[in-house]
Amino acid sequence: MTPPDQPHGRRRELAREWMKAVYSTTYIPMSSAEIELFLLDLVDVIADALRAEPFTAKPVAVVGDRMVAAHFTGMETLQRTVEVLGRALLFTPELRGVDRLAEKVVAVLGALGARFATAMRLDAFRQQEEIKSALLQAKQGVERVLRVSEARFREVFDSSVMGIAITEPDGTVVEANEAMNAILGSERSLIGRSLPRHFHPDDAEVLTASYRSVREGVVDRFREQRRLVRIDGEPAWVYLAVSVLRDADGEPAFHVTMVEDVSELHLMQKNLDSLLLRDPLTGLSNRQHFVTQLETVHSRSEHGITLYHLDLDSFSLINNGLGHDTGDRLLKQTASRLRAVVADQDAFVARIGGDEFAVVVDNSPTTPGVPTMIDKINDELAEPTFVDDRGIAVTATIGVLDRPSPEWTVGQLLRAANMTLTLAKAKGKRQWLPYDPHEDARQRAAARVTAALPGAFENGELEVDFHPVVGLADRTVVGVSARLRWGSLGHRQCLAMADETGLSLPVGQWMLRYAAERVVLWREATGVTPLPLHVALSPMQSRDEDLVGAVKRTLDETGLPVGDLRISLHTRAVLIGGSDDNVQVLTDSGIPTGLNDFHGGQDELALLTELPIHSLTIAPATVRALADRTARNPLAHNAMASLVAVVRQAGVSVTAAGVTTDAEADWWAGIGTDAAQGDFYTASRTTGPLAALFQDRP
Repeated sequence: MTPPDQPHGRRRELAREWMKAVYSTTYIPMSSAEIELFLLDLVDVIADALRAEPFTAKPVAVVGDRMVAAHFTGMETLQRTVEVLGRALLFTPELRGVDRLAEKVVAVLGALGARFATAMRLDAFRQQEEIKSALLQAKQGVERVLRVSEARFREVFDSSVMGIAITEPDGTVVEANEAMNAILGSERSLIGRSLPRHFHPDDAEVLTASYRSVREGVVDRFREQRRLVRIDGEPAWVYLAVSVLRDADGEPAFHVTMVEDVSELHLMQKNLDSLLLRDPLTGLSNRQHFVTQLETVHSRSEHGITLYHLDLDSFSLINNGLGHDTGDRLLKQTASRLRAVVADQDAFVARIGGDEFAVVVDNSPTTPGVPTMIDKINDELAEPTFVDDRGIAVTATIGVLDRPSPEWTVGQLLRAANMTLTLAKAKGKRQWLPYDPHEDARQRAAARVTAALPGAFENGELEVDFHPVVGLADRTVVGVSARLRWGSLGHRQCLAMADETGLSLPVGQWMLRYAAERVVLWREATGVTPLPLHVALSPMQSRDEDLVGAVKRTLDETGLPVGDLRISLHTRAVLIGGSDDNVQVLTDSGIPTGLNDFHGGQDELALLTELPIHSLTIAPATVRALADRTARNPLAHNAMASLVAVVRQAGVSVTAAGVTTDAEADWWAGIGTDAAQGDFYTASRTTGPLAALFQDRP
């Protein structure tokens, strides 16, 4: 037997749940086993449509046809079908990986419901033609045929689940079946009453004209979805199918009105529309509805809009620490409080992501300024919510787009607000920033370049240059440093973009392998005494769990000796954690390991006593700062001199990165720094075989 967690087994379980839900809603001339097999075929159609790419709900339409054809036509059959499928499809393991599953399920259920209603109407229309034929035969046939026809008419008339009323041309009811009484909520016969009295006021004029057009022969019949008013005054949504019965002379004698109550289907459609437009947890507009509202408000605003894009700070801590139920409660509370903040404004609130919200204000002369609104939002959110006697509150980081140009599209508004939020989050928690067009232009330019990096890497546009590591004691080259380059972009920029695009690990492994191969080939060609190869890693590369394995594979496959490689991990990555093992194992493997981007903080210095660090490289930013301040800031100068002395006493060598002049190099040499990298030592200073390694430098 197929295990229930397998796709076929799970589909059979769903078919069985569906069968149990609809079995009592209508009479179906099949056994329960036959019904289950029938519904299993329909489940296969639905599941296959959800998994198909590209997605379309059209194949599911046949499900509605087959349900009606098999007499799944009870008053509650469709409602229970939607309830069972809507709940089960979202949590079926087979469909767990389907992209945008909730949206597709809504589309599939909508298609099923619409086709079901259409099939029901077509079935009703077929019944109408049968009834009309019976009526004509009853009026015009011979006495024997008349008795048979009248009996047939009466059977269809009385047993039909659709309401049927035969009325005089003025609308007076002369015949009405029980189904018609039920639809209009009447406990007594409708005979003698006026059917037009039950037309909804908003539809009365249109329906009166439609009846007249049938009576006058302009059209043979009409079919429309309209509202009737029940005896208790409540509206009922119905499909009306109206035709005319003529006498022997061809004159209009009666109207035949057939009515299908579609109130539940109409309500279901409204609920489906709500699912498409509303966030089910908070009741706010979802992202799709938000985009539509934003476009409308922005286009008609007289004084401009203000868009506040909020992201709740560290919300994952609440979900992970206190549970998702608590997180959901806080999300609903946040939605309620944001609505309260703008209750007196022409504004709306939307939930546009997991813990992201948007507030759009249509400004007027009395609208509070942005700082005031920010304070109101923060004050409201800071009010604690008590869960299990613990007060819990959230804070938000906010990007603000105030009165953008009316010419901006919705896409431009959303992009600008998101960029501003990203910059605000970089400042810390509970921060806010207004939109800055200059920063936006810079960010967009940087984003365009970063987005192109994967293509450049794939096309072989990234290059590896070799820069000299120069001993400051005698200005001789003591090592070669592998540096990435992409056009005019240098090593640090390339590494930062690789980290941002997720290419850091493949780029780092390629750089290490390429550099090792080049150095080995150069040594074989020149016979020069080996110089160590220095490779500085980015934060993500430093945390790579397979770093040691990748390094060992590179050494084995290129032939570079273990002792001739110097790996430098990013200092901040080691501090945060996740790189300690890499430092220890690389050192144990005989590879001298150091720290790059070192700034000299107390926490950084502590690493020198906790880990087997061989060397450290002072960050270029620190080197530049000291170069600018040497003459006027003796405190920084003396502090660095003391730092270098302490580090060297600990047996750790020191390299200064980004040294640009001989004067700077002399200063670093004077305080005991072992080596330096930078433009102060150009390739032109290197002669002999060693120069060939640096000749491709830009």
